[in-house]
Amino acid sequence: MSTPVGETVALSLDEVRSMTIAALNASGADRANAEAVADVVTRAERDGCASHGVFRVPGYCKALIAGDSKGDAKPTVERRAPGVVFVDGDRGLAPLPMALGRPMLVQAARENGIASMAIRNSAHFAALWPDVEPLAQQGLLAMSYVNSRAFVAPAGGTKAVYGTNPMSFACPRRDGKAPMVWDQASSAAARGEIMIAARDGHSVPEGFGLGPDGQPTTDPNQVLEGVLLAFGGYKGAGIAMMVEILAAGLSGGELSYEADEQYTGHGGPTHNGHLVIAMDPSAFGADTFIDRIESLFERILDDEGARLPGDRRLANRARIPKEGAVLPAKLVAEVRALAGTA
Repeated sequence: MSTPVGETVALSLDEVRSMTIAALNASGADRANAEAVADVVTRAERDGCASHGVFRVPGYCKALIAGDSKGDAKPTVERRAPGVVFVDGDRGLAPLPMALGRPMLVQAARENGIASMAIRNSAHFAALWPDVEPLAQQGLLAMSYVNSRAFVAPAGGTKAVYGTNPMSFACPRRDGKAPMVWDQASSAAARGEIMIAARDGHSVPEGFGLGPDGQPTTDPNQVLEGVLLAFGGYKGAGIAMMVEILAAGLSGGELSYEADEQYTGHGGPTHNGHLVIAMDPSAFGADTFIDRIESLFERILDDEGARLPGDRRLANRARIPKEGAVLPAKLVAEVRALAGTA
């Protein structure tokens, strides 16, 4: 019997994690790779980030089943310079190389004040804030950049050259407060948001993308067949180029159009490049850094209606672990089928 469209089911976060691990294991991922992916999927659901949670699990599984990503990948981590960490993902999924490389990145940032970590030969399919928030929880400022398969047209163009090329930034806070973190695509909308709009039968705002005929459209299906646009016109397109250079250029990973040329149509993530930068505020002599930043945040919040980036995510983080993650029943059934537990 088919599941009615619109029907939902609430799962605990433990159920989300165990279901994800089971589906990945059944698709060829070993324990280390499956658990690393499940951690970021569960964090996304905990924070109400539907476009990067369980929604992405079938794509991960498809990449594994197709053999495009190795389920038993064994990433290697090396220090190539005092402030440079390099991770080879061994053609696996990105969460494991990120987790394995992070401790060396923290050490390098502590020793040098600033350090970077480049990752190549991995397939990134997740939100970026889980990459940087753990660094800010250790008192570091952090930035992350990743490119993807080509979906976005350059300024004035109608053909995809860049990925959605997201970036994120995290800043530590005092008194045990969760870090201030933002995460955004350089496209007008994340591709996952367009995909969810298409799945749910919603239109998208004008300016998000062009149809295959090169004309503006609010039909998400047409945007998915055509191209996304950068936010802010040529300004966003310039940022997309910057991310492309930082993420794929420095790491030696596939440029977005190269990843697109290698794509086999499996529906999952493609291999790309990734760069994370971490900075230790104490190394810059800013002894009052946290106090000054907190005063900035207080000034922002003094304006009624203003909020800090990530505040809605933190509100979800307080609510969802108690209430459960509400997911489309059809999606849950698909993931359980992949796990062989349907």
